Amino acid sequence: MDLIPPSDRSGQDGISWVLSNLQGPVPGAVRFEFSVVPEIVSGLNPRMDPTVWDALVIGGGPAGSAAATVLARAGRRTLVLEKEHFPRFHIGESLLPYNRRLFEELGVLEKLEAAGFPKKFGAQFHLGNGSKGTAFVFREGAFTHESEAFQVERAVFDNILLRHAESQGASVLEGWTVERFRESADGVSVMATSDTGERKEIRARWLIDGSGRGNVTGNQEGIRVIHQRHRKIAIFGHFEGVRVDPGPKGGDTVIIRLENRWFWLIPISSTKVSVGLVMEVADYAEAKRPPAEIFFEVAKGAKPVQERLEKARLVGSIQTTSDFSYFNRSLVSTRVLRAGDAAGFMDPIFSAGVYLAMFSGKLAAEATMAADAEPSRRFTLFEAYERRVQRAMRFYWRMVEEFYTTPFMELFLEPRPRFNLPAAVNAFLAGDLEAGWRLRWRLWIFFRLVRLQARWPLVPRIRFD
Repeated sequence: MDLIPPSDRSGQDGISWVLSNLQGPVPGAVRFEFSVVPEIVSGLNPRMDPTVWDALVIGGGPAGSAAATVLARAGRRTLVLEKEHFPRFHIGESLLPYNRRLFEELGVLEKLEAAGFPKKFGAQFHLGNGSKGTAFVFREGAFTHESEAFQVERAVFDNILLRHAESQGASVLEGWTVERFRESADGVSVMATSDTGERKEIRARWLIDGSGRGNVTGNQEGIRVIHQRHRKIAIFGHFEGVRVDPGPKGGDTVIIRLENRWFWLIPISSTKVSVGLVMEVADYAEAKRPPAEIFFEVAKGAKPVQERLEKARLVGSIQTTSDFSYFNRSLVSTRVLRAGDAAGFMDPIFSAGVYLAMFSGKLAAEATMAADAEPSRRFTLFEAYERRVQRAMRFYWRMVEEFYTTPFMELFLEPRPRFNLPAAVNAFLAGDLEAGWRLRWRLWIFFRLVRLQARWPLVPRIRFD
């Protein structure tokens, strides 16, 4: 595929230029039509150089697809480089209700509705011994304005998002791996290699890194920081015949909490359920047994999991993935913005990954366009992007940190209506990242109560065995 960007039609009162066979002979007839504003025809300008993209996006996952869609819909020449070929398997199948607003804004909601994904109306949390549990129903939250989400098979879901970005005008190259990048005051370039061995240097005005846990730019800059207290591994598989609850609760994400590990159960189709175990890497290494043996042995000791898997059949094989939480010390540089897991990755307890990816991908795209409109404010705009994304990530980091403590679980599983605290947690679980002070002060009180619970039992103590 040719790496010359499509025509720039952004000029409004310009003249039409027709260029043929740019950069020497090209197999086949190649014509590019540009609308060019007269005052910048003379002299070299990156916006008018047909070999320079307006934006280059690394990665075609939710972050990259969201960024590419926003840019393409605004008429920006956008190239997505994706190292794999879609559809491809990926974990992280549970979405949040507030994703829906992003789907509507990107114009992809209708396609997702047509895909027939299961609907998620809430989330359940249970102790592994079956002694206690609670459920959060999104429509019952006093502060929650979105009441349903999708549960998705990521191979299908991600492919819909990427193909949608393509349909909006983004160019997509699959099977291309970015090896390194280089930036300057007026642009950025990457060296990329295809899975057929072809190598290209590609230039753009802006680079959005949506490379996921590959973290291309963060690793090159050496700014990745591993969270030492969250070195986990996930052991998971897809099952048929899993018992799910009747009615609307049948689409719930179900979390089963053991003392130092937890299970997820996520319905991803009418017949298939994703089931995973998250545990410490050190415990996994110490076991010195195949992942499937560990998975099924731990499942036998978790009553709610055992009951739901009683008649289940594994589809495919049990797989593993490292679940090391990390963050990058900076989300931006001169011409680069990091989004999604390339900004930071956290334990997936609260299913925030896809939402944070698309949220940050959209904001990154908007930041580059704002910087084009007001070049003198570029640093201010990029700093604002970084603050907003980091604030959203901290929102979930705090809950993930607390989830592994017993006092948190004791309060979490025993919700009391005072101060509307359960409603605030409900909104948080739905993905309301920017509701402001009305949620933050309630969550602040909730965390203070967790501290008190550690010293004095405000609610009954729990046992994991």
